[in-house]
Amino acid sequence: LEEAARLKEAAGGTLTAYLIGPEAHEDSLRRCLAVGADRAVRIWDEAFPGLGPAAVVEALAKAVEAEGYDLLLFGAQAADDGYAAVGPGVAARLGLPWAALVCRLELEEGRIVCDRELEAGWLERVELRLPAVVTIQTGINEPRYVSILGIRKARSKPLEVRAPADLGLDPAALERAGRLLTVEALEPPPPGREAEILEGGPAEVARRAVEILRDKGGVL
Repeated sequence: LEEAARLKEAAGGTLTAYLIGPEAHEDSLRRCLAVGADRAVRIWDEAFPGLGPAAVVEALAKAVEAEGYDLLLFGAQAADDGYAAVGPGVAARLGLPWAALVCRLELEEGRIVCDRELEAGWLERVELRLPAVVTIQTGINEPRYVSILGIRKARSKPLEVRAPADLGLDPAALERAGRLLTVEALEPPPPGREAEILEGGPAEVARRAVEILRDKGGVL
């Protein structure tokens, strides 16, 4: 979001923020408006939580397909599953060039120049012709402070809410896309020999963690 706002300030144009989520997450879109987004669009259907990233890709691709765009920016990965699939998936769906884990971005005439993270601290510089897709790595910038007044002003701005049908998505096709990935099981890694697994509610786990840190000479 911050990188998109900076690009808009430097080069002009308009910034549209998209969110796939229920009404409870509209505050995130309000913050986008407070930072500098011109429009904020929330896409949702109660079937989405069970459909996985392929359905999200299809919905976002349909949403932006109807708009004019030069550059699509995504986060590096989802906080829950960490698949890092949506940005590259939308690029593939729309036939656009893309780069992942971008930590520096410069906009030039008709193209972008990106530095992207590789393994072991290496960086790769890539040039992409616009329109293009990039996924943004944490640390690319310092997000600006958004004042309470700015957030209050954003609350007076309209949000656009769309269902899959509004985007011309066939529910059966969306369900088929959602079935492309099936999670069979999720298991935590086995604990190491010196590991202690803390169980209980958040307050109890926090209390025990503080005790352990103090006993072992931690900073608390």
